[in-house]
Amino acid sequence: MLGHGVTFILGGARSGKSSFAEGLIEASGLEAVYLATGKAWDDEMSARIGLHKARRGSAWTTIEEPLDLVGLLQSESAGNRAVLVDCLTLWLTNLMMAERDIEAETAELVAVLPRLKGPLVFVSNEVGLGIVPENRMAREFRDHAGRLHQAVAGAAATVYFVAAGLPLKMKG
Repeated sequence: MLGHGVTFILGGARSGKSSFAEGLIEASGLEAVYLATGKAWDDEMSARIGLHKARRGSAWTTIEEPLDLVGLLQSESAGNRAVLVDCLTLWLTNLMMAERDIEAETAELVAVLPRLKGPLVFVSNEVGLGIVPENRMAREFRDHAGRLHQAVAGAAATVYFVAAGLPLKMKG
């Protein structure tokens, strides 16, 4: 069941986290809005985006925004809508590639969450469970993702970890 406020869903690649998040939104009975942060950098990513769109179908309003997540949330969050942001790690990648201030962007995101109306679901990839990456950029990404996840989890009313398609409720 999806309550008002923030729900945060973490999991590994192909864990079922997006499908679980979409199910929560659809069960809410509210207008479903999908805020896509991914960019099609190559053909493989274009194909993945296409599969996600096909799975959701026409009942969803899809808005693509790789950087200005906070501005988009402020304009799209409403009491009659349930908003899904998929995903925070792609947003983080876009911020890093644009050489944005990650700490400031994270703080701005967390600060706006209590002011938003209606249910909001974030999906993100847990990247801190593996080995230490061998290159600096990958280590910085992992560290930024860990701090971002801690901040969003702290602000969220409900947090799930999904593995093998099974959600484990961690908070709420």
